[in-house]
Amino acid sequence: MRKVREVIVVEGRYDKNALSQVVDATIITLGGFAVFNDREKLSFLRRLAEERGLIVLTDSDGAGFVIRNYLKGALPKDQVKQAYIPDIHGKERRKRAPGKEGKLGVEGMKPAVLLEALRRAGATFEDGETAAAGSRGDPITKADLFALGLTGGTNSAARRQALLKRLDLPEHLTPNGMLEALNLLYSREAFLDLAAEEHDP
Repeated sequence: MRKVREVIVVEGRYDKNALSQVVDATIITLGGFAVFNDREKLSFLRRLAEERGLIVLTDSDGAGFVIRNYLKGALPKDQVKQAYIPDIHGKERRKRAPGKEGKLGVEGMKPAVLLEALRRAGATFEDGETAAAGSRGDPITKADLFALGLTGGTNSAARRQALLKRLDLPEHLTPNGMLEALNLLYSREAFLDLAAEEHDP
């Protein structure tokens, strides 16, 4: 079991159960939308972010992104890392029916997928391994996305969706969220190579 230095923030207790079987870390549950009205929890999270750093790991559905975006605005950006799980359709074992969008949440992910999401976010593993492939060299910029037709053009939204699907990233990412995720996952060079492949016949 890998030991993670940062505190990991998840939506609910089933997510916490799934994650605690994969990593040895402090895992805090938000109680879903309840965090919006919980000032005490928010100030606790701010303190944890200052002392240890936080990793936000929410579901990849719309509700997960509402919570993630709320935390982005409420917590210091430089002390918070964003971990994303891929869009995988299905339902968790304990549920009778799939969620509204038919996607698996954190609790339904395989251990290897959760570990990879943390690695990609740049989690500090206590055995010395850190990740963030995109942290080397020049970052991917908004100008790169524009030049590739992923923002500001007639077909940009569709192109972004196609790229997100191809890279196994959540479909609800905004252009800014996508830029942040890409910089976590890829070096600029690797991303431009991937994007060039997309345009090759």
